Amino acid sequence: MEPGSEGPFKRLAREVAKFGAVGVVGTVVNFAVSNLLWHLTSLQAVRANVIATIVAIACNYVGFRYFTYRDRDKSARTKELSLFLAFSLVGLVIENGILFAAIYGFGWDSSLQRNVFKVLGIGIATLFRFWSYRSWVFKALPVEDEGEAGEPVAKTEAPLIEPQREPLPRPKQHVS
Repeated sequence: MEPGSEGPFKRLAREVAKFGAVGVVGTVVNFAVSNLLWHLTSLQAVRANVIATIVAIACNYVGFRYFTYRDRDKSARTKELSLFLAFSLVGLVIENGILFAAIYGFGWDSSLQRNVFKVLGIGIATLFRFWSYRSWVFKALPVEDEGEAGEPVAKTEAPLIEPQREPLPRPKQHVS
């Protein structure tokens, strides 16, 4: 089997694994920065967490662009970065909204409680980010086929109905 000829589930599984690897690094950065800010500064918990999330977003962009989605379209970097930041902002609101509700809505503000709700917020935001990044930010390039001369030809959308093909002529049989 050729390297690029695996099925869609195998490609998706590999993409999820790469996304997860970058996500783990981003999560470690996020937790490290937020816990350092919580314990070493007088910043309010949610503000410190917003800063930590922004630092993690920057780390994640580098990982996604150069590891997870390195084979994706690179022609519109400004648009890609703008979309990445917009969807990351939504993820930041999800993550920090959950932490905000836990602290200011329910009074759960111990170090353990902050981290538990941080995990919950990151988990929900990660689902949103995975969907949005793969659907809108890091778009897949069109699949290429080989043309008659062996040159790559971009595939377009498949026709809804396959065209009828005429049968090949049969070779003539010689009777002696």
